[in-house]
Amino acid sequence: MRTGLASALIVLAASSAGVSGCSDQTKNCDVPAYLLTSDSTLSRVASVVKAGGPLNILVVGSRSSTISGAEGEAYPVKLQAALREKLPGIPVNVSVELTPRKTAGDVAPGLGKLVAATRSTLVVWQTGIVDAIRSVDIDEFREAIDEGVTVLRNAGADVVLMNMQYSPRTETMVSMNAYIDNMRLVAQQRDVPVFDRFTIMTQWNERGEFDLFSPVHGASLAKRVHSCLGRALSTFLINTARINSAEPEARRQ
Repeated sequence: MRTGLASALIVLAASSAGVSGCSDQTKNCDVPAYLLTSDSTLSRVASVVKAGGPLNILVVGSRSSTISGAEGEAYPVKLQAALREKLPGIPVNVSVELTPRKTAGDVAPGLGKLVAATRSTLVVWQTGIVDAIRSVDIDEFREAIDEGVTVLRNAGADVVLMNMQYSPRTETMVSMNAYIDNMRLVAQQRDVPVFDRFTIMTQWNERGEFDLFSPVHGASLAKRVHSCLGRALSTFLINTARINSAEPEARRQ
């Protein structure tokens, strides 16, 4: 990602977002309910939570899962905090494996080793942007996603696929739709949930809640968007695992 396009993406990575009922940082980032659940389930996550944890989550992704110089504000950190709040008494640990400049095909074979090393119950696999930038053959992309899902399941982890972030400037240079559609296709075929980050961020931008075109607000915008994304993803995971967030608290009483 060393091009003008990459620069636009990195600026947005220093600017990304989340859900209703949040703090001041996240108060304007409502997400429609249909984007915060899935017909697919996270059975391993549900079992671990029911047993009292620990719930270990691994985010595998690119630079858009970080904020340079403000790592504590990035969405995986916000996801961990939100899940700990929603699942009192359950140890929740979110770790990140960065795979910059790697396609889905580059990453897929090694996912099993990452699960073993982190003892992850769930892997959130954020992918697609590098493939789109490089115009990777769409059939190869689809096969790589399918391979990755197989590797993760064989390693004993639940899987959530996350598509790319939305950037108006990037949209003028790279077409994402075919990659987004093929990720959804694999998800339907393999019965795994997709966290539709692209659509969520598109809606925020269209409603004027975040100006994702202008880099003027820099890190401030990044922190707000990441905070929102972390909250939204936590809700998505709770809903998709069919977890009643009151259960852990009730079990202790």
